[in-house]
Formats: sequence, C-alpha cells, structure tokens
Amino acid sequence: MRGVLGKILPAPGLPRMLAAQNALWGVGTGTFLAGSVVFYSLYVGLSPVQIGIGLSCAGFAALVGSLPLGHLTDRIGGRRAWTIGALVRAAAFAAYPLGREFWVFVLLMCVQTAAETLSTSGRVVYTAAAVPARDRVRVMAFSRAYLNVGWTVGAGLGAGALALDSRPGLLWLVFVAAGASAVNGWYVTRLPAVRSAADGPRPSPWGVLRDLPYTAGSTVFGVLWLHMFAWNDVLQLWVITRTDVPKPVLGGLVALNTVLAVVFQVRATRGADSLPGVVRLTRAAAVSAALACPVAAATGMTHGWLTVVLLFVAVALFTGTELWISAGQWFVQAEIPPPAQRGLYVGLDKSVQGVTRLAGPAGLTFLVIETGGWGWWVLAGIFAACGFAVGPVMAWIERTPRTAALQARSSAV
Repeated sequence: MRGVLGKILPAPGLPRMLAAQNALWGVGTGTFLAGSVVFYSLYVGLSPVQIGIGLSCAGFAALVGSLPLGHLTDRIGGRRAWTIGALVRAAAFAAYPLGREFWVFVLLMCVQTAAETLSTSGRVVYTAAAVPARDRVRVMAFSRAYLNVGWTVGAGLGAGALALDSRPGLLWLVFVAAGASAVNGWYVTRLPAVRSAADGPRPSPWGVLRDLPYTAGSTVFGVLWLHMFAWNDVLQLWVITRTDVPKPVLGGLVALNTVLAVVFQVRATRGADSLPGVVRLTRAAAVSAALACPVAAATGMTHGWLTVVLLFVAVALFTGTELWISAGQWFVQAEIPPPAQRGLYVGLDKSVQGVTRLAGPAGLTFLVIETGGWGWWVLAGIFAACGFAVGPVMAWIERTPRTAALQARSSAV
C-alpha cells in the first residue's frame, strides 16, 4: 500500500505542498479556459476579431516581458515573485466583468499574462532553491501531474458553468479563477522561506543574451514544443476537415492526453538527472513527435475504426513528447543557470517559446491543412532534426560552464 501511495503522492512536506499549489492553480485556470471565449463574446460583448487581437497582444506581452520579469524574479526572490504574480492575476480576473471597453479588455489580458509569467518564473526559481538537487525534477514532475488533475477538475467546473447558459454562470468562470489564484498567492506566503541567490554576488543581467549555447538549447526545446500546437490545434482541425471521424472523438483524444500525462509524468523523469540523461530524453521526445506526424497523416486515407485507432496512437506519441521534453527542460532550467540568474534564464526560455506561440498556430495550420497533408512529413523532419541537434547543443552547453557546481555535476555527453 505504501508503495502504491508513493507513486501517486509526493513526499510529505514541501513536495506535497507544491503539488497542492499546482492543483489549485490548475482548477482556476481550467475553469476559466473552458469558457473564456464564450465569456469574452457573450458577457463582455467583444467580436471574434477583437478577441483575436486581445489574445495576440497578450502573447506579445509575454514575449517581450519574459526576460525583464525573469530578472525581477531574481531580484526579489522566487517566493515573493510567485506571490505577487498570483495576486495580480487574481485581480485581473476579478476585473474582467468591468472591462466592457475593448482597450480595457486588452489591458487586462496583458496584465493577466504578465502576472502569469512572473508567477511561473517565481515558481521555478523557488522550487529550484527550496528542493535538493537530487529531488528537483521528480518534485516538478509531481507538480505537473497535479496541475493536470486540477486542470481537468477546472474544465469540468467550467463546463458546468457554461451549461447554466446564463450571465451568473459566466461570472462563475472568472470568480473561480480569481479566487483560486488569490488563495494560491496567499498560501505561497506560507511556504518555507529560502535564501535568495540574489543575496550573493549578482552577475550582469545581460549575460544571458550572450549565452549562445543555452540559447541554442532553448531553441531546440522551443521547436519541440510546437508539438503542442500540432495536436491541440492542427490535429483537431485535421480530424474535422480531413477524416470521417465523429466530432465527439475529439473529447476522447483530450481525455487520453490528460490521463497519460497524469499517470506517466513522474515515470518519464527517469534519467533526467544529468545532461546525458537530458539528451536521451529529448531524443526520445523528438522521435516520438516525428513518428506521430506520419501516423496523423495516415488518418486522411483511412476510414472508420482504423482512423480512430490511428488518432489515439498519434495522441499517445505526442503525449510522450510532452512528458519527456518537460523532464529534460526542468533539469536544464534548474541546474544549468547560475543560481542568481535562474529567473532570467527561465525568461529566455519563455521568450523563445513565445516566438513559437505566435508563429506556430497559423504556420502549422497552413503547413498541414492547406497543403492537403504532406506538411505532416515536413513537420516530422523538423522534429527529427531536433533529435539530431540536441546532443551537440548539450555538449556545447557543458563546455561553457557557468558555475563551479555545474562543472562538478557535469559528465561527458
């Protein structure tokens, strides 16, 4: 019994508290995202074009704000950044019902996104500082698994709110999100304090821009994260436009991804305790994504249950990519940067992912849908190239040590 609990429960103390925090965050976020577009449209009264502009502005805010907010995290400490980000985010959610003007909506979207960026940076920096190195990736994996659980619960609450088909139901979306974020911010202040790395020597904040090896690694990870758009957006459009599969199957694909992410996230971290381990996991992620693409392409030529089976295989492969790439990047974010600059390096990762977030949906949709499907093979080639590139890139990172601790922990790739 104890062995079973050890697989589904984090260790007592701080790891369990961090997992609970992530579950709470997931409940609020999942509730709002389940009906956010409906809220913007029916309650605030925005047109689809205005909603799209607002989302793009928020994405741009995250892109340009990641580095300065990451640097701010290093200056004020992870726990304080996490708290401030969560509380500001709660205030932004609570203010949404008042944002009847388009410019107010855009402002609130940008504030919410900036607050999420600061909070995420703070969470990573705090976890890396508070958890022993040997346990960091495993603790982050449990936190991610519980985030998915919270997300699922929140999605159910959001669906229930939408089922009410009323203005109070729409208000429920934002108030649950605001309440969960506020409680999250308050509870973070109860977490054990840790000494901020910023209390020691402070390197130049612009050194991260000259760290070309780390930037190359961020780029490899950022390109591999395109798999999220490939299955969340492009595959679903592909199912609707290019297959004979009933639309309710899409719900089954989402459920499969959620279950696999919750059950296997911790197991997927095995080996994520060194740079060679990161290389192996990232290559596995690249191969998995590269295989998923032709499987998805094949569903445009099949019918009936065979198409359904192939779609479930494709989603399982994409989910494997998600799990392995998460584990690898957690180690890199926690162990490679100088402790006093972890927030800045996380900001660099977020900036690179922001570029892919802006270009990915439209670019991949055109590449796959508008070409009739051969774009899946191009995408597979891109993912495979990442698998070949990660070894040399990680070796480059290792040859450019940033701290004495890294030199001691590194081994040849």
